[in-house]
Amino acid sequence: MTVPDSFTRREFIKVISAGSAGLILGVYCSPGKEQHENGESDPFAPNAFLSIDRQGNITITVARSEMGQGVRTSLSMIVAEELDADWTKVRVEQAPAHPDKYGGQNTGGSSSVRNSYMMLRKAGAAARAMLIAAAAQRWGVAPESCTTQNAAVYHTSTGKTLAYNELLEEASRVAVPSDPPLKDPNDFRIIGKRTPRVDTIEKVNGKALFGIDMKFPGMLFAAIARPPKFGAKVVKFDASKAKAGEGVRQVVQIEDGVAVIAESTWAAFKGRDALQIMWDDGPYARQSSDAIWKSFEDAAMKEGSVDRNDGDAKAAFGKAAKKIEAVYRAPFVAHVTMEPMNCVAHVQADRCEIWAPSQTPQDALGEVSSLLGLPNDKILLHVTLMGGGFGRRLETDYVIEAVKVSRVIGAPVKVVWSREDDMRHDFYRPATYNVIKAGLDNKGMPQAWMHRIVGASAHGLVVGGSRPPYDIPNVFIDSHTLETGVPIGAWRSVGYSQNAFIVESFMDELAHATGKDPVEYRRTLLTKSSRLRGVLDLAAQKAGWGKKLPAGHGLGVAIVQGFGTSVAQIAEVSVDRTSGQARVHRVVCALDCGPVINPDTIEAQVESAIVFGLSAALKDEITIENGGVVQGSFDTYDVLRINEMPAVEVHIVPSTDSMGGIGEPGVPPIAPAVCNAIFAATGKRIRRLPVRAEDLKTG
Repeated sequence: MTVPDSFTRREFIKVISAGSAGLILGVYCSPGKEQHENGESDPFAPNAFLSIDRQGNITITVARSEMGQGVRTSLSMIVAEELDADWTKVRVEQAPAHPDKYGGQNTGGSSSVRNSYMMLRKAGAAARAMLIAAAAQRWGVAPESCTTQNAAVYHTSTGKTLAYNELLEEASRVAVPSDPPLKDPNDFRIIGKRTPRVDTIEKVNGKALFGIDMKFPGMLFAAIARPPKFGAKVVKFDASKAKAGEGVRQVVQIEDGVAVIAESTWAAFKGRDALQIMWDDGPYARQSSDAIWKSFEDAAMKEGSVDRNDGDAKAAFGKAAKKIEAVYRAPFVAHVTMEPMNCVAHVQADRCEIWAPSQTPQDALGEVSSLLGLPNDKILLHVTLMGGGFGRRLETDYVIEAVKVSRVIGAPVKVVWSREDDMRHDFYRPATYNVIKAGLDNKGMPQAWMHRIVGASAHGLVVGGSRPPYDIPNVFIDSHTLETGVPIGAWRSVGYSQNAFIVESFMDELAHATGKDPVEYRRTLLTKSSRLRGVLDLAAQKAGWGKKLPAGHGLGVAIVQGFGTSVAQIAEVSVDRTSGQARVHRVVCALDCGPVINPDTIEAQVESAIVFGLSAALKDEITIENGGVVQGSFDTYDVLRINEMPAVEVHIVPSTDSMGGIGEPGVPPIAPAVCNAIFAATGKRIRRLPVRAEDLKTG
């Protein structure tokens, strides 16, 4: 594959798709009047998100990152719906990073569809209105007498028809409407329908390009030796053995460590293994998990920063007929994306080109601009497919690393992380220590709720999702965030992931302490949350709540409202009391996310969220010793295996309420649902994650 110093989008497409048919993935797209190989240009490109060529092909540009969640399909469906496109002629291209052309490009917070929905509808509707105007002008009729379907304009009374590609020249001269009329959702033909993903075939046949797949003649490969302890720096290093390795070109020190440059990734890894580096201890050389938990426990003895203060929780707690208290712990966890971090960068004197599987391409663009002193228009950042993100690729460290290495060596370079690099140099979900109390009235209903959270750095990631969604008049939440040296970042569903475990597990404690059914107890406290009550009722119905279960089995329930979506999950779990092993047999999930674009995507996202959340609930914990991470790969940081996967049912509530996100809301309820089911099966209450066999063994 050859990449010239300067090339057009069409040239790049030709390079990466030679011999392939169908959709073009992971390419640079600059919507507008593009020059074709035959010298013609697209005469109709009314906005940054779509263009139509003379053959009738409709190209939709997607500005959010595709990391398996299906946005290349769902966002294209929105544009195609309002355009009244022929879906069989839709092609999808990925937008490069641009500071403002496409609006926000960050892909996180389950925001891609809901934040783009109206913008993309208007983009498609504007083009449709312009095509109708062009046809009406040619026929000498009123635009209101025309309609569209399947990429053609129809004159209702005469039956005249013009395909979109017959109207391109006239349509391109029509003023772009600022507020085009939108379709009635009752008339949708594409939105709401089960639609295969546009990138499935290319992923199956291996033609889809992920960041780790990028390879060009003349490109070098780099592996970086990073500090073994948080904050440590290189004192000195001996590269003689590394340089003697086959395929090793050079060894350079950068701010982040020592980079071995070679003719292949394997040669770079082997060369890195041969480095002899002396590191200083850094400021956290003696840090450990035990020390962190002790510091959290000590901090929890004092009042923290107030995050919620409804009513007078302290007074109500003091007057309570019954008081219940507990301590819950949630550990550090890693992202462990299937594709480890990687990036290709080519820094030249007056420009820079990057290929990155990034969730935050605009942030990366800005940081590269500051680092190199180049204006944004001299930096071309291609957003590739990525093998998982989960919040890890919201960070830009791996992009900046590659740019630094390329700048030093003066050549294009691909930096690839090993699995151990990825796990030991992550930005982890923060560990938290939680003291939680409730004061109940003489009917067993909570009148006071008090929750003190102590966590590692990043206040929003620690406190997010801690507000209980129930009708509790007096709520007090305060927090401490301590600097531990452990890098902290967003993890799929962020603060909700640990706080739902705490809130929903403790709510279960209240129900059982008062002898009430956990589902009915929650229903009683949801008079103001019709969407949550609706999904709770649906999940209970579908799961057969209250039915007789096999001996040793239990059902557990949890609900969460976050990212604009209401979710209820019920898990069926059994426990082998001899081995202490918990087995999740079935998970029933009901959700209300408002209007649905692609039901297939929603179901797949919820299923993946449940797998992700189950791994964290049952298996995963990052521990710290001597200032660094102990776990290095899947031998010490296990994930759910296919033989451990429960049956999963996803039930979507038909809804016209506000649109919510879907990538993250399925994660938070699974841990408390499973732990509540364990209690139902065994009488053992789980207050720390992951679930440990020793906590469940008989005796």
